[in-house]
Amino acid sequence: MANRHGFLVQRSAEGLALVYTRDGAPVSQKDFEDLPEEEQATVREAREVLQTTMRATIDKVKEVDRLAKGRIRELERRAALAAVGHEIEALVQKYRAHPRVVTYLKAVQNDVVENLDEFRSGARDEPALPFLPFRPPTAEARVRKYQVNVLVNNRGAEHAPVVYEPNPTYHNLMGRIEHHVQLGAFVTDFTLVKAGAVHRANGGYLVLNARDLLTNPFSYDALKRVLKDGEIRMEEIGEQFRLISTTTLKPEPIPARLKVVLLGTPWIYYLLRRYDEDFAKLFKVKGEFSDDMPLTDDNQMSYALLVACHAAEEGLLPFDRAAVARIVEHGLRSAEHQARLATHYLEITDLVREAHHWASRDRADRVGAGHVETAIAEKVRRNNYLEEIIGRMIDEGTILIDTGGAVVGQVNGLSVYDLGDYAFGKPSRVTARVFLGKEGLVNIERESDLSGRIHNKGMLILQGYFGARYARRFPIAFAATLCFEQSYGGVDGDSASSAELFALISALGEIPLRQDLAVTGSVNQQGQIQAIGGVNEKIEGFYRTCKVKGLTGTQGVVIPRANVKNLMLDPEVVQAVAEGRFHVYPIETVDEGLELLTGMPAGEPDAFDNYPDATVNGKVMRKLERLAALWRRIHNGEET
Repeated sequence: MANRHGFLVQRSAEGLALVYTRDGAPVSQKDFEDLPEEEQATVREAREVLQTTMRATIDKVKEVDRLAKGRIRELERRAALAAVGHEIEALVQKYRAHPRVVTYLKAVQNDVVENLDEFRSGARDEPALPFLPFRPPTAEARVRKYQVNVLVNNRGAEHAPVVYEPNPTYHNLMGRIEHHVQLGAFVTDFTLVKAGAVHRANGGYLVLNARDLLTNPFSYDALKRVLKDGEIRMEEIGEQFRLISTTTLKPEPIPARLKVVLLGTPWIYYLLRRYDEDFAKLFKVKGEFSDDMPLTDDNQMSYALLVACHAAEEGLLPFDRAAVARIVEHGLRSAEHQARLATHYLEITDLVREAHHWASRDRADRVGAGHVETAIAEKVRRNNYLEEIIGRMIDEGTILIDTGGAVVGQVNGLSVYDLGDYAFGKPSRVTARVFLGKEGLVNIERESDLSGRIHNKGMLILQGYFGARYARRFPIAFAATLCFEQSYGGVDGDSASSAELFALISALGEIPLRQDLAVTGSVNQQGQIQAIGGVNEKIEGFYRTCKVKGLTGTQGVVIPRANVKNLMLDPEVVQAVAEGRFHVYPIETVDEGLELLTGMPAGEPDAFDNYPDATVNGKVMRKLERLAALWRRIHNGEET
């Protein structure tokens, strides 16, 4: 059509253009302007007609092209659905009980169909150009969005998950969003979302150490939010510390249904219960474990099974009956009770290993009681350095302790040195001095800030007992000082209150006390001797002191009768007691102790609260009466 009217159709930067020709040659703009006006008008009119026809033709071509492309896309969609539709449909049928999974699978199918160019067989990775500010996506990166990031896989699990997290940091608990460096920038995607212990324990149990949880910042608060909200929110904890907010992933909350078990000491439980208002709401079940158990046949068999199983697991020598019996006896000793076994399993397994070592040294085919005894003795030898130093100082006379004779106002008290992994007992000299005055009982340890609160309480109880017994008919008018001689590291506990009372009574009545006896036990206001701790170590400590200085056959220890059930003494001490070379005297009252220490009757009061003169209490009363009378005369100006 253009040629018939003398035009050519040419392509240009602006699209198709009409060029007027004469004799087959294009006419320039200058030549066209030289043409007659009538011819120019004819050419313009023909151009307008051709332009209109060309525009209509181009629009029609575009419509045809659009329809063709649409039909091609539809054909490609049908081809793609034929390729992947049955795969997606199979998954839809498999997970039809999970609507959100079905929705996701449908979205994957639609996205694949809409982005077919990324899956064409001819598609190749584009080379990375150095001047580009970004790296073109690789084939692997283009399909990464269709991957499934499995946070937790419980396939093959036979029961609900039980997860123990030894290091409960925030990210170890709640998961993390990892990043990798790309051209100097940190980038991430959903495949770098990693599960935490809470995710792995979801539907089951999460076991944590309470102290480790509390010492890791943000962990405890995050765990409480999970339990309160019933969902797991994975958040980047560093965002709240940045000055500028950055764009990162924010995974959807995951419904949480799990039980959390916190393991810890009682004081952590009590602190949380008292100071955390959410603790009682979230942790409702409390379970406490005793550090001992009754001495029954079943529990003794449990000890034997523990020894046998541990030996089998670590390939140790078998233990004979006598060796197991010695371990059971050691368990009684650890529990400090004749009818209860300690449940310190770590200590038991350590003893099993050490006994195996000594049996191997002897080239024995099984572990015997002697090997267990050697293991116990060697452990003591490794830890008793301080005990040996104090024993040597007593033997050399640096620390003054008498194990024979009788002295007024002086008695051997017993104390325990606890070094954490080893405890031992040693005697301490307790002295009392009495003089005229109204100060009453003065505790030198308290005045010098070396006395603990429990020891101070014991001294006040002692004063109450003393006043109730001797100050019923007249006021007490004396001053007395009580002291733990050569004690420079502080004194606490009330187990020496009976020894202090005996020293005070001895000083008041001027009655000598036996130095071959040591005393332990606390006193109540009724004059009863109460149970104390560390009774075995105290008896053994005084026995070793007497052994160094020479056993006389009269030496021994006075203990509360309530502690008899706690006696699990060293075999050497048991043998010495059986042979009469050492003695253990259980008492229930102050008067029983006075009679043992003085060799005199304590004395019973009559209806007027008077005691016989030839008794301990009688001598004390006479002395107090004289002091009270003397004080009255001085106070009234009768004597100077």
